[in-house]
Amino acid sequence: MIGTEVGVSSWVLVDQARIDAFADVTGDHQFIHVDPVRAAQTPFGGTIAHGFLTLSLLSALALEAQPKIAGAEMGINYGFDKVRFLAPVKAGDRVRGRFSLAALSQPGPKEVDITWASTIEIDGGKRPALAADWLNRFYLNEGEQT
Repeated sequence: MIGTEVGVSSWVLVDQARIDAFADVTGDHQFIHVDPVRAAQTPFGGTIAHGFLTLSLLSALALEAQPKIAGAEMGINYGFDKVRFLAPVKAGDRVRGRFSLAALSQPGPKEVDITWASTIEIDGGKRPALAADWLNRFYLNEGEQT
């Protein structure tokens, strides 16, 4: 079970509009993200998504790809043990999430912690955009125990 791939999401387009919206929400308007003309002069050859935009896509990608946890009332993002940004996501790239079960523990009678080995792949890319060990905590329904 540990090390088993549990799901792969569909491809999601990371276009300039998404990058610009993320820049507006976060206030990070660095030119490599929002100025296609100036960014074209960099080694990237154009604008790239913020690393944190790529990371934030894990939530939506996981909802599609990860299995539902039987007996869980809710789950929360519990943090990351490791995050690495391995390749830039360029405006116009498509990405998808790939998830494997990395660890499982039960800190309490109604809590289950799962660590997902999470990767965001770039369509046609040689390297993934991101690799992360992502922790989720699930709270079991009343009457449920593992």
